[in-house]
Amino acid sequence: MEGLKVSDTNMKVFLHPSKGGDIDGAIHHQLSSMIFKFDDNLDGVLVAYKFDVSSKDAKILNGVHPYFTVSIRATLLLFSPKPNMLVEGKVVKVTRGSISVIVLGFSCAFIKDEDIREEFKYKYKRGKQVYISRYQKRHVIKVGTMIRLSVNSLDVETLHIYGSLRPAHTGSIRFLDKNVEDDGLTDRSNKRRRENEGESVMQEPSTTVIQGLNTKVKPSSIGTEAFSFNNDHYIKKSKKHKTR
Repeated sequence: MEGLKVSDTNMKVFLHPSKGGDIDGAIHHQLSSMIFKFDDNLDGVLVAYKFDVSSKDAKILNGVHPYFTVSIRATLLLFSPKPNMLVEGKVVKVTRGSISVIVLGFSCAFIKDEDIREEFKYKYKRGKQVYISRYQKRHVIKVGTMIRLSVNSLDVETLHIYGSLRPAHTGSIRFLDKNVEDDGLTDRSNKRRRENEGESVMQEPSTTVIQGLNTKVKPSSIGTEAFSFNNDHYIKKSKKHKTR
């Protein structure tokens, strides 16, 4: 899935003196408060992290409350979807005019009717609201379906994604991946068939006419071997010459 990236960065964490007895716990508390929030400095939403304290020396800051800073080396997993990126999520609601999706368990993606390509037709089938492809009946989108969608925009305040199913490579992940797998099998099958046909052509004997000689040739281990010929025309001419 696009939009996920790993960032290794040096950070400084500001801690209250009362947290001096448990530095690691205080850093975990500070970083966990940033999870599932968009951070402008990181240019993304923090999804997960791990860190190591890079220096045991803390610097005390002047002020009414003398906070101290700790330098850490952190590895951050960030979610930063940009327009036209492909993200994946689970469908949680389907209506005649929209599809709602949960991405990574925390971000809501909304696909409006005008962003659903005409291939998909809304139907109320067996008590369920679904979108079915007009061309591929097995391509169905319903509640519970994992889908791949294109990003139009992201609201950084609410973490809402406005998505689209207009690109041809969006829709049910299960159907799309199976189609790719089937296409790969078909390509390999066609390649093997062409190779077999080529071998068959090379192994078949051929007939060549050379100056009135009807000669058949077949392949041999050392090249081309002649095994029969018809020279009636040559014999008749020889007899005529002898009569004269």
